[in-house]
Amino acid sequence: MKTAKLSNMTKGWFIGNFDPSLFRTNTAEVAVKTYNKGDYEAEHYHKIATEYTVIISGRVKMNGIEYGAGDIIVMEPGEATDFECLENGTTNVVVKMPGANNDKYLGKTIQHQR
Repeated sequence: MKTAKLSNMTKGWFIGNFDPSLFRTNTAEVAVKTYNKGDYEAEHYHKIATEYTVIISGRVKMNGIEYGAGDIIVMEPGEATDFECLENGTTNVVVKMPGANNDKYLGKTIQHQR
């Protein structure tokens, strides 16, 4: 048996091509992330990966839409979103497939960059 602490992982990412990682792979990335009210990530998109975000507890706003516990948001390659945490202790599970290093781009979607 192997054990670890989520607090020792980089920003909650525990599977993927990270150091440390419980399973090093480029097939997928998995994280459990906890946020405080007001935490914000600027609008960004991925060219390769699809990102699946499951809201476990709390509330967030992405692209001006509020989501809460039980909601699942799927962002396909080229779709952009920002992220704002609306409640302390909000927890999400994030899965990116494939795991693609350096696949985060700031700004609008690819389609809007013409």
